[in-house]
Amino acid sequence: MNLRVIEKKAKSIYTPSRIPGVEWSLNQYVGCAFACKYCYARFMAKWRDYGEWGSWVEAKTNAPELARKRVNGSVFMSAVSDPYQPVEAELKLTRRVLQYMDKRNGLSILTKSPLVTRDIGIFKLFRSIEVGLTINGFTGREKRLFEPLTPVQEARVSALKELKESGLKTYVFVSPIIPEVTDVSAIVRETRDFADYYFFEVLNLRAAGEEFQILLKEGYPESYAILTDPGKFGEFLRGLKGEIKGLRVKAEGIETHQRGWEFVEL
Repeated sequence: MNLRVIEKKAKSIYTPSRIPGVEWSLNQYVGCAFACKYCYARFMAKWRDYGEWGSWVEAKTNAPELARKRVNGSVFMSAVSDPYQPVEAELKLTRRVLQYMDKRNGLSILTKSPLVTRDIGIFKLFRSIEVGLTINGFTGREKRLFEPLTPVQEARVSALKELKESGLKTYVFVSPIIPEVTDVSAIVRETRDFADYYFFEVLNLRAAGEEFQILLKEGYPESYAILTDPGKFGEFLRGLKGEIKGLRVKAEGIETHQRGWEFVEL
C-alpha cells in the first residue's frame, strides 16, 4: 500500500487530554502507517476524506514552532498516531518537536518503534520524561492478522533495553490484552529488567471497530466470547489481576473499557 502524506498547518499542538492523569496530548501526526487492525484511533478517518486507515498520514508541518508553548501539566505523545512511525525517519517531525519543546514540561512518550532510540540525546534534556514501548507478544498468526506492519517484538524489547541502559525512565504498555492470546507473564519475564513500571490494557472491543470484531469472532471465538460475556469477562479479569500481582512488578493498574473507561486497581 502506498502511503499518502498530507502536509497541514495546525492552529495549536497541545490538546486537553481525556486520558486520566494526563493534562495534554501532543500529536504532530494524525493517522498511522502501522495500520494496526484493532487501532482505537481509526475513528479519525471519519473526519478526513483521505482513504483507508493506514494508507495516509497527516503531518502538522508547523508543529515544532507550536511546540514552543509552555503548558501547565504533563504531556503525552501521542494519542492518535505513533510518533515514531516509518514516515518519521524521513520527516523528523517528532525530533524537531522535541527540540523546540520547553524542557520543563513533564513528557511521556509511547511508541511501537525502535526508531525512538535515535532521540535519546534529546530525551536527556528534559527535566521529567518517561519513554514507553507497546509490547503485546503478537507473533506468527496473531502478528499477521492484528498488526502485520509493526516492528517485531524483539526490536521493541531491544529498544526498551537501550533506553533503560541510557539512564531514562521506561515503561511497558502491555496492550491490547486479548484473552487466550496474550501471554502477560511471558511479556513481563522478557522485559522486567528494562522497565520501571507496567501499564496493562485489555482490548477495547467496541473501539476496535466492527471489522476487527468480526475478525476476532471468526478466528478466535473463545476470546470473543470472553470479551462479550459479562460473567466470563469478570472471571478473566480476576485471573488477570491475580496473575499480574503474582509477577511482583510495579504496575499502574488494568484498563478495561468494558463500561466506558474503567481502571482496575491492583
